[in-house]
Amino acid sequence: MSIRTILFDLDGTLIDTNELIIASFFHTFGQYKYQFTREEIIEFNGPPLLDTFKAIDAKKAERMVQTYRTHNMKEHDNYVKAFPFVEETLEQLKQNGMKLGVVTTKMRQGVKKGLATTDLEPYFDTVITLDDVKHPKPHAEPVMKAMDKLAADAATTLMVGDNSHDLEAGKNAGVQTAGVAWSFKGKERLMQYKPTYMLEDMRDLLTITGV
Repeated sequence: MSIRTILFDLDGTLIDTNELIIASFFHTFGQYKYQFTREEIIEFNGPPLLDTFKAIDAKKAERMVQTYRTHNMKEHDNYVKAFPFVEETLEQLKQNGMKLGVVTTKMRQGVKKGLATTDLEPYFDTVITLDDVKHPKPHAEPVMKAMDKLAADAATTLMVGDNSHDLEAGKNAGVQTAGVAWSFKGKERLMQYKPTYMLEDMRDLLTITGV
């Protein structure tokens, strides 16, 4: 069955926020006197922030989230840009009648800022954020909610992401999945989760969908 709906993770998939994320973690850990290497911080990228900080210090976790977000929003525009070929690919998919959505573990304020900064907001028919669900990825709920908003069928839906949480959420929702080779954690790590497809660059979606 041909793909008619594509759901995308945001950070690390559509927009390059990798260095912003690392800078925000370093800033936060510096404020709270924790020391982590760059490699360790890369591993924190993906799950909801509160979960990450709770695992480090449950008592300070909410304050750490606030510190991180304040820094992240302040520095956002100095770092963030779309990955190569993202906008032209989205434009072509949209012109060919594809339903497009974003499914992310970020809060809506940050998501809107990221989409606005990169001029990608007009391409999406729905955006599901951390604010919209009880159970974030890898739970199926965010993917299911996006499909519901788009009146999409699981058999013709593809979830695209740079993290294990994205692929697991897609599988849990019964949709096809695509990893991205530009994942900060590396293509080989993603291959362990057996995505239906692996994108070498975003234009591969045009071949996969036949548009």
